[in-house]
Amino acid sequence: MTTVIGLDIGGTGIKGGVVDLDGGVLVGERVYVPTPQPPVPETMVATAAEVVASLDHPGPVGVGFPAVIEDGFVWTASNIDRAWVGQNVVGLLQDATGREVRVANDADCAALCEARYGPARGVGGVVLVVTFGTGIGSGVLSDGRLVPNVELGWLEFEGHYPCESHFSARAKTEEGLTWEEWVDRANRFLGHVKRLFSPRLIVVGGGVTADWDEWAHLLDPELGVVRAGRVDDAGLVGAATLIG
Repeated sequence: MTTVIGLDIGGTGIKGGVVDLDGGVLVGERVYVPTPQPPVPETMVATAAEVVASLDHPGPVGVGFPAVIEDGFVWTASNIDRAWVGQNVVGLLQDATGREVRVANDADCAALCEARYGPARGVGGVVLVVTFGTGIGSGVLSDGRLVPNVELGWLEFEGHYPCESHFSARAKTEEGLTWEEWVDRANRFLGHVKRLFSPRLIVVGGGVTADWDEWAHLLDPELGVVRAGRVDDAGLVGAATLIG
């Protein structure tokens, strides 16, 4: 059994766990702490390092992070503080933890998880993995290989920019939408990205999937949507796969 620490850093919470890479399952308890507010580099890195230390497991760490990541640097900041832009997140986390660290976009990590352990496994062509949560995360797979840093939540759609401000799960909560009202928005958004990418499959994850039975029957059947295989832990499991 090969085990690696996976860390899923988000705008509202930081999750960590030891992942068995053979089965894509957690070994032991998952650790969750709220993301420090404001979500600036110093406090977020310190909190992430505390989560890693609490897991008491040796070796490198794979990290999902809510931003476009290129060569270890952060280039967007939609749900974290703008002070992150231009920061070397890999270097900061390695210094804080004393470990080798690999970092990718958090939604890309979720896509890697679904490609290796979930419904996207073995699916050829284009697969979209879309997570509805604080924002809208997205991962694009082509014949099982990741196309990194595709931020569909930052499209302009129906006059909304970024469109995640109108179509995310947070918008449902903040506006007090019913499931019917929110799924009507989700159908329009998913229909739009389907026209752009012509995927063979759309995998939907994120916080809203905890209530899947409440609203999935409202999805347009023509979209070809399936539920993510890992509702709560796709990000950290996928982050662990960055290591091996």
